[in-house]
Amino acid sequence: MTRYFIRRLISVIPTLLGVTIIVFLFIHLIPGDPASAMLRENAPIEVAERIRESLGLNKPLYEQYLIYMGKLLRGDLGRSITTNNPIIDDVKNRLPATAELGLTAMLVAILVGVPAGIISAVKRDSIIDTASMLLSLAGVSMPIFWLGLMAMYLFAVVLHWVPTGTRIGVDVQLERITNFYLLDALLTGNFVALTDLVRHLVMPATVLSTVSLGLIARMTRSSMLDVLNQDYVRTAHAKGLAERVVVLKHALKNALLPVITIVGLQVGGLLSGAILTETIFGWPGIGRWVYDSIVFRDYPVIQGVTLIFALIFVLVNLIVDLSYAFIDPRIRYG
Repeated sequence: MTRYFIRRLISVIPTLLGVTIIVFLFIHLIPGDPASAMLRENAPIEVAERIRESLGLNKPLYEQYLIYMGKLLRGDLGRSITTNNPIIDDVKNRLPATAELGLTAMLVAILVGVPAGIISAVKRDSIIDTASMLLSLAGVSMPIFWLGLMAMYLFAVVLHWVPTGTRIGVDVQLERITNFYLLDALLTGNFVALTDLVRHLVMPATVLSTVSLGLIARMTRSSMLDVLNQDYVRTAHAKGLAERVVVLKHALKNALLPVITIVGLQVGGLLSGAILTETIFGWPGIGRWVYDSIVFRDYPVIQGVTLIFALIFVLVNLIVDLSYAFIDPRIRYG
């Protein structure tokens, strides 16, 4: 077990190094001069020179990379061109909002997608199976921006069930401890704020979860169908075990590996989908910040956030790989 973990951890090092190189080269792949590209047309040459010097673009490429890595090791992602704030400070303020949204969306996708896939596999070719797969196909196919606008119009404008946007109501008081508002509300016992936060969160999280939910449901169904046809499952049925025990205890555990893989891969989809979702719902997270930075050509912010998203994706997939060893002993002994 320990040897497997160490091997997986070591294999991540070249991946992380490659990520830093690609993100570093991002600003140099901009057509023309990167400093000029950050500015509007007819900007003074002196301003471009000042940006070029502040970003170290007048130094050799290898020296720029060494400086960039030195800053990363100190936790310095640079400063925003638009606000001149340290990017790492803005990340600390905005990442909790995106994390709450993404984790809630993934929780919804798992809690709905896995049972839907199991039921579809057990009730294969039934009306339930057909309806479940049609809904999952619709979830995968439906654009998030369109679904978000339709959901906002129906549930917020027409039915008035949920607020139209933002993270918390302007008239709600909340003591901020961790910047994870749900956790802060629980820590302070502020259930008025907690109720308001859930009402603001439920619609964007559900919209963001639709693609992942559909993929998880379809993968769970496919994996369960393969396992349910195995000899040991038929033997369990022949011994007289209850259907629930056979499905949940014997079949599901062996069908989980592909599902966990999909869950890990969907982290990247949630991060990219958060840009659209946060923009539509006015959610003050990293996704909306990236959109604003693209509009204002704030490339240091885009570079820093891209690095953070890439690192999160790599680390989540490392956790997924390590979880395989707990689910299937053959992997850690192989």
